[in-house]
Amino acid sequence: MNDKLILVVEDNPDHLELAVLTLEEHGVSAEIVVARDGAEALDFLFGQGRHAGRDTHKQPTFILLDLKLPKLSGLDVLRRVRSNPLSALVPVVMLTSSSERSDMVACYQSGANSFVCKPVDFGEFTQKINRLQAYWLDVNESVAAV
Repeated sequence: MNDKLILVVEDNPDHLELAVLTLEEHGVSAEIVVARDGAEALDFLFGQGRHAGRDTHKQPTFILLDLKLPKLSGLDVLRRVRSNPLSALVPVVMLTSSSERSDMVACYQSGANSFVCKPVDFGEFTQKINRLQAYWLDVNESVAAV
């Protein structure tokens, strides 16, 4: 049984499909869970709503989190992740279309581990996703996963 888990939080169906397909096609060694808005992401992380009863001690190895989300912004999700002892140490990668310096500063100040701009080019997007999964799953030693 795989003990690694990636939470992908993305509302754009095309970006979501591309990210998940890229991870799956390149043999990602983790379970992939998808949330399409900020509220759904928090429900999964904290075992609420349709995820009630989930073992919340199994937190993601890392979270790919879009900044601009419906219901609850990625920045709000990040702040909640950092404020809860269950998820405070989970690496969070902001994967966003925004290249605004103010967004980047706000994310890092709120505890993001990485800020990655989504490329428009399909090839570049898949390459970035592959690099992210390789680093966060294979290279990085995460205290959250221990």
